Amino acid sequence: MRRRPDAIQFTALAGGGPGELTDLVRLYGYPADPAEPFIRVNFVASIDGAASIDGRSGGLGRPTDAAVFAVLRDLADVIVVGSGTARAENYGGARTDTERRILLHRSGLGGAADGAPPPIAVVTATANLDPAARLFTDTDRPPLILTTAAADAGRKHLLAETGAEVIEAGRTTVSAADIRRVLGERGLLRVLCEGGPSLLGELISAGAVDEVCLTVSPLLVGGSAGRIAVSPNALPTPMSLRHVVVDDDGTMLTRWERSHTQS
Repeated sequence: MRRRPDAIQFTALAGGGPGELTDLVRLYGYPADPAEPFIRVNFVASIDGAASIDGRSGGLGRPTDAAVFAVLRDLADVIVVGSGTARAENYGGARTDTERRILLHRSGLGGAADGAPPPIAVVTATANLDPAARLFTDTDRPPLILTTAAADAGRKHLLAETGAEVIEAGRTTVSAADIRRVLGERGLLRVLCEGGPSLLGELISAGAVDEVCLTVSPLLVGGSAGRIAVSPNALPTPMSLRHVVVDDDGTMLTRWERSHTQS
């Protein structure tokens, strides 16, 4: 029987100023020099499995979760999100630590040479997004819109006029393979997926999830909130626990990697 990793106290990882490669940053590093897109997903859920409160995930978050959320964004080359989540969470451009992203780049861990934030890549088969939304107006870097050839040409034109890069990734749908291909062609290999449940379900069904960072919030929610992943088909995927970080308030931050051995 293999011994599981011990839980790490968050207070032991805290500290450090802007631009520093703290223990927390190193704990969440991507594999060195990935040759193809490595897809990490980040979600928060309650003890009883709710992925949101009143339709948004923000009510589940805690300061510890926010700190890790920021680190994951600093490490990423691109942030992928479904259109439903982008609308529900009122997404704007990513705000990251410029100094730390420069240092991460120099250390070969990710980031960007100029410290620029990673772009938001929105997956939408229909291109049904509001060009006046924060995604396009409150950002330092134009988003990528991964849509389809079948989407309305007028909608795509309006989004392109905002400065967004509109990419016809598929004919009528945008599959996990399409996402990986488009990001790989652009050298965006350290991928952070922030939702939503349908997009994660698609990635699971395609066997495309390399890693899951799941925060368990110390709340019981009840209600009718959904799970972090939804899909028509189930694909049980063995995962290996890499670490558990525990805060004083009971928040647990877990990191799981796709197992490369048979269960």
